[in-house]
Amino acid sequence: MHEVLSNDQQSQLNALYEQMEPEGLYPLWEKLSALVLPKPDSPAKVHKWSYDNARDYLMRAGDLISAKQAERRVLILENPGLPGHSGITPSLYAGLQLILPGEIAPAHRHAQCALRFVMEGGGAYTSVDGEKAVMQPFDLVLTPGGQWHDHGNPTETPMIWLDGLDIPTVRHFDASFAEGYSEDQFPEQAPAGDSLNRYGRNMRPLKGHTADRRPAHQPLFHYPYAEWRPALDAMAESGAEIDPHLGHALEFMNPINGGPIMATISAHVRLLPEGFESKPRRSTDGTIFVVVEGTGEAVIEGETIALKPRDIVVVPSWKSVAFKASSRLVLFGYSDKACQEKLNLYKEENA
Repeated sequence: MHEVLSNDQQSQLNALYEQMEPEGLYPLWEKLSALVLPKPDSPAKVHKWSYDNARDYLMRAGDLISAKQAERRVLILENPGLPGHSGITPSLYAGLQLILPGEIAPAHRHAQCALRFVMEGGGAYTSVDGEKAVMQPFDLVLTPGGQWHDHGNPTETPMIWLDGLDIPTVRHFDASFAEGYSEDQFPEQAPAGDSLNRYGRNMRPLKGHTADRRPAHQPLFHYPYAEWRPALDAMAESGAEIDPHLGHALEFMNPINGGPIMATISAHVRLLPEGFESKPRRSTDGTIFVVVEGTGEAVIEGETIALKPRDIVVVPSWKSVAFKASSRLVLFGYSDKACQEKLNLYKEENA
């Protein structure tokens, strides 16, 4: 227990604080409890975005501004607890991007790492350093930091995906760099799917046998739904014991080191059988979930949120969450767990 200051002490301290302030000096003893918390207390709030509502606004924007005019036609999913921050959590960004038929979002590159989780449409592409990933619904596509990327839609239907980036993390470190390419598209360097063929089946080229144009630390950038979804089914049907807190869960990994998909972002998928109710769990990584299929509920710190396909829900750091599956429920999630583990900050707690 702290000793109580006398009125005279407090008066003299206040005068001292006033004199120090112009020189950028402040007393830690007045701020320590707010700086070093006994447990996480994120300003981010639990929130759900209806895909149907967001899609309507996005399509209306598509009538008013082109992908090239906007550079990236995206609606930011800003957490209501972080006004003006453009973040869905304090460390991560989320947005819904639209590419209309015949459009190209011009090539650029930046320090920020990005993932694209396809929500709607098929046949458009993301090109990374001159190699196209042709995208289908619920594919995961990466654009790691520093790599040229552009998007195009040669089909006759709109293409919408969820962007997940580490923009707030890079901003925190004051480490942002970005540049545009001189042309709309970066020149083709390899046939579409080349990296997936080399690295996408838990194998990799034999060293010295073949040259590889991809960065050694990040060779794979396309994780198709057609491959990850059957893997979840196989896990569920194998008789493997279901995790009481996660359901059947698989993490996307970097095939080079078995670690997370990018230096700052982790991603995973879960399958919860019909009628399954997970036990409450909390972790320090605020997580963004997308409902891939099925219906159910998320119970977050006692608040019940109804879930339907393509809904997007954010669970801030250290908020208890449990899922209830009314039908077979499949979820995609991404978080800053990769970054936290590197900094030895990550913790979780299961009820």
